[in-house]
Amino acid sequence: MRTRAKVATSIAAGLLAAAGMFAPAASAATPTDRGVPSPKADQAIANTWVYTWTEANVRSCPYLSCGINYTVGANYRFSAICWDYGQTISQNGYTHNKWVLLGSGQSWVWGGLLKGSETGNVPNRC
Repeated sequence: MRTRAKVATSIAAGLLAAAGMFAPAASAATPTDRGVPSPKADQAIANTWVYTWTEANVRSCPYLSCGINYTVGANYRFSAICWDYGQTISQNGYTHNKWVLLGSGQSWVWGGLLKGSETGNVPNRC
C-alpha cells in the first residue's frame, strides 16, 4: 500500500510540474479592460500610503467633471497605486495637474490635497 501511495504522489507531482511548464504566467498579462492604466513595464507595482492634509473629494476619474465617489477629511489614509496627469487644479495655493490613482483602481484624488509631493510621494506613473 505504501508503495502505491508513493507512486501515486510522485505521478501527481510530476503532472502538476509538467502542467506548470505549459500554463501561462499569471503576472504576464496586465488587465487593462477595466479602464485602469497599466504601469510602465520597467516599474514595479507597489502601493504607497498617502495621507490627505485637508478635506478631499475622491473622484471616478482625474477631472472635476467626473463624479465624486466620496469625500474624506484631513489625515485620511489611502493606498495608492500610481499617479498620472489629469485636469489642472488651483486650490490652497497649489496649481498642477497630477492625480493619484487609489488602491481600488477606480478612484482618483488630486495630488494637491495629499501630504508630501505633488503626487503624495507616489513614485510610479500610471
